[in-house]
Amino acid sequence: AVTDLSTLLAEMSPTLGVEGEVVFATSKSLSMRQAAELDPWMLFREEEGLTLILPKAIAEKHDLVHEGPFCRITLMVHSSLEAVGLTAAVAKALSDANLSANVVAAFHHDHIYVPAPE
Repeated sequence: AVTDLSTLLAEMSPTLGVEGEVVFATSKSLSMRQAAELDPWMLFREEEGLTLILPKAIAEKHDLVHEGPFCRITLMVHSSLEAVGLTAAVAKALSDANLSANVVAAFHHDHIYVPAPE
């Protein structure tokens, strides 16, 4: 995995996710197991409840509070979890374009959720 920021930026190939629009949803009542059965793209436990990234239709079907829609951009470069500055550089570029950047770091890649086009 790459740690050098210059190399990461030079080799990075941002790719739009194929799943289409998703939402960030939350639940205080679902267990991790129940939430996993909804097949989310991401599931994270916070003190306030679970956060899920999943299709809007699933969030609405299960009456989950949600925000969005968003589209996923995957930074196609195998960055190290110890790499410094990659998400900051991408967030800065998106900020300069007046776009919010909701970052999810996974084992293989970083993913940026940006507002879906209207």
